[in-house]
Amino acid sequence: MTTPTGAPLVQQAVTAVLEEPLPMRLTAYDGTDVGPKDAAIQLRIENEEGLRYLLTAPGDLGLARAYLTGTLTGTGFSEGDPYEVFSLIKRDLRVKDLGKRDAASVLAPIVKALGTKALKHPPLPEIESQPRWKRHLAKVNPMSRAADSISYHYDVSNAFYEKVLGPSMAYTCAVYDAATDSLEEAQERKFALVADKLDLQPGERLLDVGCGWGGMAIHAARERGVSVLGVTLSREQAEWGQRAVREAGLEHLVEIRHSDYRDVTETGFDKVSSIGLTEHIGVKNYHDYFTFLHSKLRDGGRLLNHCITRRDDTASARPEPFTDRYVFPDGELASPGRLIAECHDAGFEVQHDENLRLSYAHTLAAWCHNLEANWDFCVGEAGLPTARVWGIYMAGSRLAFEEGWLHLHQVLATKTTENGDNGGYPLGSHWNA
Repeated sequence: MTTPTGAPLVQQAVTAVLEEPLPMRLTAYDGTDVGPKDAAIQLRIENEEGLRYLLTAPGDLGLARAYLTGTLTGTGFSEGDPYEVFSLIKRDLRVKDLGKRDAASVLAPIVKALGTKALKHPPLPEIESQPRWKRHLAKVNPMSRAADSISYHYDVSNAFYEKVLGPSMAYTCAVYDAATDSLEEAQERKFALVADKLDLQPGERLLDVGCGWGGMAIHAARERGVSVLGVTLSREQAEWGQRAVREAGLEHLVEIRHSDYRDVTETGFDKVSSIGLTEHIGVKNYHDYFTFLHSKLRDGGRLLNHCITRRDDTASARPEPFTDRYVFPDGELASPGRLIAECHDAGFEVQHDENLRLSYAHTLAAWCHNLEANWDFCVGEAGLPTARVWGIYMAGSRLAFEEGWLHLHQVLATKTTENGDNGGYPLGSHWNA
């Protein structure tokens, strides 16, 4: 495909939309060759199918589809940690702010050359989830839909997660005091911080909703002498956590239950921890979620809600198409302000809020390092497309936390009574840097 002047069409389109020269090298099957030939990062569109992926879903979704199908290839970055290529694209690529008319004129020659198939996407990767509207039509029952979404994300392979997450099996933001901290040190510090904020005392009852593989439950029982009920919708997480509890000799204190948190009938818990569950709830369900947790606590009890948030609510709560189709089906994120407001509307009194944004960037870097170091095992365990998805997701998320598009907030609240009794929450400031 060339222009009347002989320039390849892809090359013509790329140079037409850039404000500055390409900071990497891009080649394509049609003879396109732009960018420095000695660039550290080099990308190639292998065939017409790869180009059609990019045309039919401009942005992250099209790039992911082409990469996952091998029709977009590259060198100069690790598949387990493609952070460098994301950083280059997001920080150094300068694209013109084209209107619809100008964008159409740039793409018109390519569309004309490809014909009617130009805007018909090639076969989708098998691991891609259905569009959100199709998922909702297929599963009208919200609890059934939630179970499917959790299973899609977490029931990949416990062996895969063991390699990526490390011995803690904690798939939530760790807490780093220094960049030189190990992942395990930082995860243990996170569990201890949650326990401190909840003021866990021997003999108390803790409800840990969305307990994952049981890391917080085991820490609370082992270090604080607390009785814990942990619930997770992931069967593989529950089975792994139940085995870990037995191996730790904590069956008398910890129960890991394969269950929707909404099926918990017990009440009167002293404390509730929710670490990484809110992202799956859906913003419109926040009120019901916090109201339910409020109902599980005794008067004066505490809630620690730890979750990813957006910087603000000016954008949609829904994730980018790649994340929605490949990582967190039905996941949504709101601002910390929305979280705090919903807590108060459900009857809580928020006592403390802390943003651990940069700690999450370090956590993601450590997970990518683990994936890269165990790449062959992870590919053998979960398959190449899934391993690639995790590399894309974690490296892209690291950049989002570094740049401040995403935050991680720990919100501590008390079930304060109508007469102002907050369970003896202490005077003074706490957990300051």
